[in-house]
Amino acid sequence: MTTVRRAVPRTTRTRITALDTHDIRFPTSRRLHGSDATHPDPDYSAAYVVVRTDAGDGLEGHGFCATIGRGTEVEVAAIDALRPRLVGAELPGLPGGLAGLYRALVDDGQLRWLGPEKGVTHMAVAAVMNALWDLTAKRAGKPLWKLLADLTPEELVALADFRYLTDALTPDAALRILRRAAPGRAGREARLRAEGYPAYLTSCGWLGYDDDRLARTARAAVADGFPQIKLKVGADPAVDIRRCRIARETIGPDIRLALDANQRWEVGEAVERTRALARFDPYWIEEPTSPDEIIGLAAIRRAVAPVKVAAGEHTANRVVFKQLLQAGALDVLQLDACRVGGVNENLAILLLAAEFGVPVWPHAGGAGLCELVRHLAMFDYVAVSGTRRDRAVEYSAHLHEHFLDPAIVTDGRYRAPTTPGFSATLRPEALRTYAYPDGSAWR
Repeated sequence: MTTVRRAVPRTTRTRITALDTHDIRFPTSRRLHGSDATHPDPDYSAAYVVVRTDAGDGLEGHGFCATIGRGTEVEVAAIDALRPRLVGAELPGLPGGLAGLYRALVDDGQLRWLGPEKGVTHMAVAAVMNALWDLTAKRAGKPLWKLLADLTPEELVALADFRYLTDALTPDAALRILRRAAPGRAGREARLRAEGYPAYLTSCGWLGYDDDRLARTARAAVADGFPQIKLKVGADPAVDIRRCRIARETIGPDIRLALDANQRWEVGEAVERTRALARFDPYWIEEPTSPDEIIGLAAIRRAVAPVKVAAGEHTANRVVFKQLLQAGALDVLQLDACRVGGVNENLAILLLAAEFGVPVWPHAGGAGLCELVRHLAMFDYVAVSGTRRDRAVEYSAHLHEHFLDPAIVTDGRYRAPTTPGFSATLRPEALRTYAYPDGSAWR
């Protein structure tokens, strides 16, 4: 059996000296970027955090959780509430010690009352944990996907939280998944670097775009090599039919068309509306009803087949993902880098998906999400599922210029990042310009 190389050094312990937060908002609503049936006027935003230590190496950890405008200040306050637990605390040996730190944050007896492990407090944990993983990858001199892919199966299992999962996935089962994937890691990594990871385009189908813009951007998506586009639905039924017809006529029969209702419908309505759109050969219907409606999603899936059901961007934690998989409610699992508790919890979700044989198509509709989720998908390909077949990462063509390590997509594929870290760092000028409410973009 191929031995997986241990590539992460055991670093000197340091202390966290500062945790700085920022309310960053981009006025995307002015051009209706991101608009859908539930969120008509989103301003792509981020509750942003910077972690500093006394290591003396000048490195910082940057992280965030994605928001869409109003309420970002609430998320910033939730991150601020973690400051007493972190500033002055000793960072354990990295990266292994991040498992204990994650548990300490989600087990805070008082903050847990506000969740537990859901909502703004859990997203605050995600922002902080993602920042710490960013710092860890920078200290290791590797992009996050490579840092994770170089860990042994035993090290990866030690990082995941299996509480409440063992009726569906045990640590031993997870170890088998990772050991099964280990012999092919080197070859898959080489293919990833040479070929990239498939992407699909969602930013041509915003609900606020008029018909001409929809057709123009869909045509450009095909020319740019995207194998799939996504269209927002959930408005007036006649409008949905007209827009689906325009999209299908524009892209032709060979490009996949996914539909996204953004939680708009009741269960019965979702079945009726999806069947009415089936003539346009949709690959999936995404979030057809409430993201917490496990039984309803399973019923919709049975009723609308062969149209697939996709969901996950608003799923609160690994436990709900487990139940969605146990109930047979998903054909496509859409994890989010910032909705659950960061890298550690997303590792558990990737292992759950592998155990149930459900493909992962990460969600990336938000500021900086493309930058983050590409790392998770690439790690999954190299070290967990071992496949890119019938999988792609969502791509939204907005705001990448504000990041130091922006997501790059060419010929319909994400290129593998090479810069050390989690690609979360905003440019200093973006932090100044889009700070809310005093940045120049808002004044």
